[in-house]
Amino acid sequence: MKIFSSLEVKNFRLYWFGTIISMVGNWIQIVAQGWLIYSLTKSEFLLGFIGFLASIPVLVFSLPSGVIADRKSKRYILFITQAVMMVLALIMGLLVSTGAIKVWQIMVIVFLNGTAMALDGPTRQSFILELVGADNLPNAIGLNATAFHGARVIGPAAAGIIIGYLGLAACFYINAVSFLATLIALFAMKNVAGKHSAASGGGILDALKEAFGYLVSNKNIMALIILVAVQSLIVMPYTNFMPVFAKEILHSDAKGLGLLMSSAGLGAVLGALTVAFLARSKRRVMMVMYSYMVFSVFLILFALSKNFVFSQICLVFIGWGTVTSLATMNGIVQMNVPNEMRGRIMSIYMISFAGVMPFGSLIAGIISSFSSVQVTFVLFGTFSMIACAGLYFKKERYLKFRQV
Repeated sequence: MKIFSSLEVKNFRLYWFGTIISMVGNWIQIVAQGWLIYSLTKSEFLLGFIGFLASIPVLVFSLPSGVIADRKSKRYILFITQAVMMVLALIMGLLVSTGAIKVWQIMVIVFLNGTAMALDGPTRQSFILELVGADNLPNAIGLNATAFHGARVIGPAAAGIIIGYLGLAACFYINAVSFLATLIALFAMKNVAGKHSAASGGGILDALKEAFGYLVSNKNIMALIILVAVQSLIVMPYTNFMPVFAKEILHSDAKGLGLLMSSAGLGAVLGALTVAFLARSKRRVMMVMYSYMVFSVFLILFALSKNFVFSQICLVFIGWGTVTSLATMNGIVQMNVPNEMRGRIMSIYMISFAGVMPFGSLIAGIISSFSSVQVTFVLFGTFSMIACAGLYFKKERYLKFRQV
């Protein structure tokens, strides 16, 4: 399969390019937001707590969002969520540029943005099948991850420059404008496949009961979802603490923070391209194991590093490992669940990915306040290695799939 085969589908091509532009703006805001919070508070705990607030809506709202995604027009849902997030970015920019910004205001906006993301995530994940069809799905998932993480290379580096020359407020305004790319792409799509109706004819609780019943009876899918949850709990929170690593450990500034984030993004792009290239590989389960171990080892090395260049190298490997494992697991899950249940299963997947992440940020903030961020992520990386090794020895029981 050609590495860019899914882009031959016009609707996916529109969606893909719109996603790249929008995600660049999103990563610019992520860096600016972290720098703003740490500049206002100088608190590692608040960095972790606001990371908690950003993701906790995913835990609360993703399950009913999955039911909605199975029953309603996904394109219409994405119109709403993208417009809401555009308005929130604009409000943040106005507050910063007028000097009226307060920590509580950041908390409210971050929570509302997370609420929109709770509906956006499962819908976006399950929408890809409607754009490309089942044959192109694994490749499209890899390319979608490439777009997301390609923006992760450009956005943070751009954020460092924008903060230095135009100020923090400009980052939020640029993000607000970037949402127009996705909105225009959604408007321009033609003949998008119809929605999948949930198999259950009852209410939301009945539909969710059906989805959880499916997972209980399918230990292979459940094992992958648990592995995603472990990764999100103890590895992914490192991004929320990047301002601390940049400022306190590596003695850098906003530009340095952008370069560190871009290093992880570069690795992520390489990981996403790896997934797109190996879309039909029979070794995808083993690739999950290998990449999981890679990011665990390099997370420990990054936590211990006091050299800026070596830290960048570690972040490239962390980015490669996290995206290769996550995107591969995403593809395996989507290829092995029924079409009519995909929105709900992906909502559970999103909870395991983004829903547990706030608890990881909160735990990391608490541990760091008593010790240091370095100790915290050495512990997290070690635990991740143990989890990966444990599942490796049980892979014949828990990781056997037909379509891998």
